Amino acid sequence: MGYAALLRAPHVARLLLGTLLGRLPAGMTALVIALALREAGAPYSRIGLATAAYAIAAAVGGPVLGRLVDLTGQPRVLLASAALAGTGYALLALAPGSALAAPLGAAVAGLCMPPLEPCLRSLWPDVVEPEQLDTAYAFDSASQQVLYVAGPLAVAGIAGALSPTAALWTAAVLGLLGALVVAGSAPARAWQAPPRAASAGLLGPLRSPGLVLLLLGLAGAGWAVGAQNVLFIAYAEQHPGGLPGGAGTLLALAALAGLLGALAYGTARWRAGTATRTWVLALGMAACYLPLLLLPGPWPMAALAFVSGLGLAPLLAAAFVLVAELAPTGTVTEAFAWLVTLFATGNAAGYAVSGALVDTSLHAVALCAAGGITLGGLLLLATRTRLRPADAPAPAPALV
Repeated sequence: MGYAALLRAPHVARLLLGTLLGRLPAGMTALVIALALREAGAPYSRIGLATAAYAIAAAVGGPVLGRLVDLTGQPRVLLASAALAGTGYALLALAPGSALAAPLGAAVAGLCMPPLEPCLRSLWPDVVEPEQLDTAYAFDSASQQVLYVAGPLAVAGIAGALSPTAALWTAAVLGLLGALVVAGSAPARAWQAPPRAASAGLLGPLRSPGLVLLLLGLAGAGWAVGAQNVLFIAYAEQHPGGLPGGAGTLLALAALAGLLGALAYGTARWRAGTATRTWVLALGMAACYLPLLLLPGPWPMAALAFVSGLGLAPLLAAAFVLVAELAPTGTVTEAFAWLVTLFATGNAAGYAVSGALVDTSLHAVALCAAGGITLGGLLLLATRTRLRPADAPAPAPALV
């Protein structure tokens, strides 16, 4: 089934639009916090504190909200969290220069960020036909690549035309609007998680060893992306004027490649099991990162940036399906939230470690980026027999 048929299916366009709107603040927040606080005269130490508060709170809040969705349904959690997140953005906008209000507002905005990604991925099996599921997850993954570019561009445009404070208010409105669109849809109102498996216990989806291994492998992908950002920024600084747009162009090329890669993945007719696809695509992403070690001139580097982006979105598209297969009954939304958290944690760690290495050499940073996803892919390969539900058949040998 193609993308045209997917978008014509009932509710699909509405859910995608609402989720994209509501997720846009996630791509805006780190930059808009920095701009708003700097405009208010805040020192860089406070900007770092507020940004870290947002990131840590989002990592903690995602699984908590995901569990609440599994227990109580989607609409009330989406709407309540969007309203609370909007309060956090409002606090930031009203007092960006405050040493207390700014980090507190950032923490509230992160902690209560509406769990639109996990909710959408929980809805796909109920919204599309089984043969459309891979296509739906691929389109979902491709849309993330758009957000990576659209979020910072939206901040730059709004801050330039109006002010960074206006961008904060915009983020609050977009989050609430996206939550309203999704929460008011028939699938979201009707969705109910099946009763939680007795084996889930307090740990919920983390009681599944296969899921934990998958999440650790995907943290390696997040690490690679974080280190790649540092690499592109540092490379552009060392080659001023070598490439129009500098680091922004390199990042945009990687995001464009991810979008195209996900769309291509969604059109393929796969015969291999989801677990096999996942570890193969993880190693494929590692292979796409290895050429970055060459660090050639600006224009060849632009080509390598494009190549490096090809593997991420297809890997995530396959992983989305595998998460749903591995999560214990009644914990699927929380499981998707843990995926977001582990990927973001790996991203932050890769950013931090590569930032510490950047003064040593760019080759060290490139190795850091390639190493993250290589280790993640090797972990998934080594534990591939644990990446299937107990009752799943053995994977087919053919890949496509």
